Amino acid sequence: MATYKKRGFKPKDKAEEQEVTEQESATAEVFSTLDESASKTEAWVASNQNYILGVIGVVAISVLGYLAYAQFVEKPKESNAANEMYYPQQYFDQALNSPTAKDSLYNLALNGAEGKYGFLDIINEYSGTKAANLANYSAGMAYLNMQKYQEAISHLEDFKSEDDILGALAKGGLGDAFMQLGQPEDALEYYDKAIAHSNNDYTRPKFLYKAGVTALELKQNDKALKYFQKIKDEYSSSDEARTVDAFIGMAKTPN
Repeated sequence: MATYKKRGFKPKDKAEEQEVTEQESATAEVFSTLDESASKTEAWVASNQNYILGVIGVVAISVLGYLAYAQFVEKPKESNAANEMYYPQQYFDQALNSPTAKDSLYNLALNGAEGKYGFLDIINEYSGTKAANLANYSAGMAYLNMQKYQEAISHLEDFKSEDDILGALAKGGLGDAFMQLGQPEDALEYYDKAIAHSNNDYTRPKFLYKAGVTALELKQNDKALKYFQKIKDEYSSSDEARTVDAFIGMAKTPN
């Protein structure tokens, strides 16, 4: 173990003098090794300077390229796509509220008119943007209301959102489409996903109700009863709760 030596320290005997000499020799060897390693490193850096500078340059160009792309390509693309959504969304909203000519309005929303983009154009031209994602939701719902269920499924499956309302409505819309195609097992799967997506007072009782009705059709009365009872217990002020007692009675009736 190394021992601290005061300034002016003199060995007491030859053994101690030898120990000091060995320690000094070891220290000198360490510094010599460090100097040699440093020299080798400096030599390597010198001989590979062009390579190192090239790597640094590539990294710098990549970072600057990404920043430039985000600033001058992605941002304008997002902005343009959002602006294009205004026109088809107007037709979509009109179709929802119109008692007649719904299909023609949905077609205008989907395909555009007068040189303006529809939802399908936005999906194709602005792929990867938030607006294109939202356009998939609107297109899916338009097709669902037009009774074009395969097309509705295609677009609603492409829509991704953590939003409490839209995310649940998209999953529930998929359930509706499968139900209309005569696939109640698939419909129930998506109703369950809509129920699990968020615990809000608007979509949850709606899809608990649809899941219960679907379970009854599948003759899964015990499962249906759980859906209906949850509406009664947790969403007693919802529209679905008004008729839930009758469905609870149906679910309790043996098949």
